[in-house]
Amino acid sequence: MSKSIAGFSKLSKSEKIDWIVETYFSNTDNAKRILKQYWNDDEILQQLHDEFIENTISNYYLPLGVAPNFLINDKLYTIPMAIEESSVVAAASKAAKFWMNRGGFKTQVISTTKIGQVHFMYYGHVETLKTFFNYIKPKLIEHATPITKNMEKRGGGIIDIELRDKTQDIKGYYQLHASFETLDAMGANFINSCLEEFAKTFKKEALVFDAFSAEEKNIQIVMSILSNYVPDCLVRAEVSCKVEDLNEDKTISSEEFANKFVQAVNIAEVEPYRAVTHNKGIMNGIDAVVLATGNDFRAVEAGVHAYASRNGKYSSLSHAKVENGIFTFWMEIPLALGTVGGLTGLHPLVKLSLELLHHPSAKELMQIVAVAGLAQNFAALRSLTTTGIQEGHMKMHLMNILNQFEATPIEKETLTAYFKNNTVSHSAVVDAIKNLRLKHNN
Repeated sequence: MSKSIAGFSKLSKSEKIDWIVETYFSNTDNAKRILKQYWNDDEILQQLHDEFIENTISNYYLPLGVAPNFLINDKLYTIPMAIEESSVVAAASKAAKFWMNRGGFKTQVISTTKIGQVHFMYYGHVETLKTFFNYIKPKLIEHATPITKNMEKRGGGIIDIELRDKTQDIKGYYQLHASFETLDAMGANFINSCLEEFAKTFKKEALVFDAFSAEEKNIQIVMSILSNYVPDCLVRAEVSCKVEDLNEDKTISSEEFANKFVQAVNIAEVEPYRAVTHNKGIMNGIDAVVLATGNDFRAVEAGVHAYASRNGKYSSLSHAKVENGIFTFWMEIPLALGTVGGLTGLHPLVKLSLELLHHPSAKELMQIVAVAGLAQNFAALRSLTTTGIQEGHMKMHLMNILNQFEATPIEKETLTAYFKNNTVSHSAVVDAIKNLRLKHNN
């Protein structure tokens, strides 16, 4: 039966595991064996992984694959992808090869501004607050100099600080809305440190500002935190070709394929139920590269989906058109990424992935990640509008089903050959493996 425990974090790793397996598992030896079989034999490397988070008991593996043949701005890349979902890497690779022969992907970083906010409550005269802000703004920047000086040497730092009146939403609610340039760092720690220094200076100086009444001096700082919504940290990725060069499927003309593809994107632009799945496909590619390069995929996901709703309705991130015989497919997406700091300098596979990508700057990584998302979206839409999504996906999923039934190498070879010409479904695979084993036993 489950039970609480005091001081769990102070236990050693082996003591944590002993408590967990004894409390939650009927087969304690098997549970302990599974946890330990994922430990790295290199004790130093294992300690590194143990110290990434708290209460570590084991390592959780995800496959790290690569998608080659990405031609981006006339430069070839092989893109690392960490993901568990079948067909994502294969689909990205297929799209990359398709567009490599049609000019490749073109990308452009539009802007790299990131945002942080100090949220505070003030119930006095707004004009007095504005006067105070204009007076204190230079001091806010000056007092943060110990934090910003190294970033400024590299060309980054604080871009601006604004006072924003949000009292229409919540009585007495205001913000210090600050913008930052963090260069090759994602910049979360830098931004949050600056914001906390702003808040400290803002509150302290308010107490001695003569124009404030006694009540007005008592500004309440609620919190100081960066925003993962980065609509001004944008990158554009695009592919285009003549419609006549677009399709390789002999069962459908290039013109019909282009028309169906554009219509599919149009549907995702207006129908939220479709847009969510459409954008999830984009994030299959984006998250896989973000994770492989040691960046925060949860922050990216949150910011991207907020951006998809920026006009008041959730909509497609990608767009397509046919004009003057030219098919164009593109996407503008917010991506706050880093290539220094965090796991980028700690995790050996992250460092390897960044080297695989030619040691990109943050701007270059933004472009690579956007391309992975666009490629994934193209591959999905091409399948949806021609053969259907299940044909390719289920063939990739076949191996997972066979592994669930602990298929032998010979069984895998036999059933893979069988399903080259037969429809893959979970029930069909189950029947096939049962029949194969029955035949073998007889």
